[in-house]
Amino acid sequence: MSTVFGTDGIRGVANAQLRPEVALALGRAAARHLGSTAFLVGRDTRHSGPMLLGALSAGIAAEGFDVIDVGVIPTPGLAWLGATRNLPVAMVSASHNPFRDNGIKLFGPGGAKLSPDVERVIERDLNALLHGDEISVFPVPTGRDVGSLTVDDHAGTSYVDDLASSVSLSNSRAPLVVCDCANGAASTLAPELFGRLGINAIFIANTPDGTNINDHCGATEPHLLAQTVVRESATLGLSFDGDADRLIACDRFGNVVDGDVLLALFAFDLDERGLLVDRRVVTTVMSNRGLVRSLGDRGISVIETGVGDRNVTDAMELNGAVLGGEQSGHIVFRRRALIGDGLYSALRLIELVSRADADLGELAARAMTRMPQVIHNVIVDDPSQLDAHPEIFARASLLEPSLGDWGRIFIRASGTEPRVRIMVEGEDVEQVRQVVDDLVEVVESEMTRR
Repeated sequence: MSTVFGTDGIRGVANAQLRPEVALALGRAAARHLGSTAFLVGRDTRHSGPMLLGALSAGIAAEGFDVIDVGVIPTPGLAWLGATRNLPVAMVSASHNPFRDNGIKLFGPGGAKLSPDVERVIERDLNALLHGDEISVFPVPTGRDVGSLTVDDHAGTSYVDDLASSVSLSNSRAPLVVCDCANGAASTLAPELFGRLGINAIFIANTPDGTNINDHCGATEPHLLAQTVVRESATLGLSFDGDADRLIACDRFGNVVDGDVLLALFAFDLDERGLLVDRRVVTTVMSNRGLVRSLGDRGISVIETGVGDRNVTDAMELNGAVLGGEQSGHIVFRRRALIGDGLYSALRLIELVSRADADLGELAARAMTRMPQVIHNVIVDDPSQLDAHPEIFARASLLEPSLGDWGRIFIRASGTEPRVRIMVEGEDVEQVRQVVDDLVEVVESEMTRR
């Protein structure tokens, strides 16, 4: 089978779909099209990370480029380093996926995700190398021309230094914060950062062992965070995913504050301070209609794009928007970076809550009224075959009018997991659930082996 880029790089079960041979070939292919003087590489805390990072680094060095290994670091931290040093970067991480999975994300010099055209040529060379096809236009370096591998133990601290200088908390109230690090890439740097700023914080899920990343913790499973916030009588909770490019929060009562609500809060805050350029925000098709209504009521225009933070950043660049994000917790401040950064978003939220006259729960209630929405993930054999099952979309078209004027159905194949995602919104929550159940039954019938 060919190896292809999904919505967030290459991802699969480590040592199965994502074998060391794939990482080695990807390193060679990426170096051919992104190489400058060196490559920065990093990883999250997965057990398979060192194996894949070693193979990837060997591939880059085999093409004659030096490799600088910065160790365990959040994806946005590695992208920031790439931008400040003007070097391409490769991150070994499967983000929010379970520990057995892993992935490789590539960024060009400047910290931006690759364009589809660049991905295609890297993908072409990757698959040629995997199938033993020689590409004669690329000479093989030998002797002193082979790349070197070095380690930079201080890169993470440079990222923390920059984050610490990005906010001002000196004249604010001091909240008690619970921080869930998902046993991932933020496990060491988040305590260092919060300690540097004097933030009163309790850290949970910050003892990674290689197998517990995202395991009943983190941004995709915020129940542990909510329980701890309530038990410790904390002001708010903050939860990252495995590579810390997402943020999901909760208020002092344990109510989850997702990316849609965070986006509304940040948009209104920037707007009130005259910093929301052109008064526009980028969201995705998965964002709750309540967010669109709320922003519209304040005179803020909404630019809707496809799912994935690259789609968000592309739309932000095209339309000059300074803020965009996803319900999943990717929040992009374009003046800061071209990807989501969970740690930066967390600092901005603490700053916002600290200077407000209300707690996070009250602010969230003011920000937007959520339309009833249910999202269900159906495990399937091959999500890429979704379009080959018109019966699914025919059933959705038949059911959608029952959801009311603002109701809608959105069905898509995941680009990172073997799942089909079903999202249904409507005015009546029981009707929404009924429609979801109906669609789940159809998808399972059409797309899973019996």
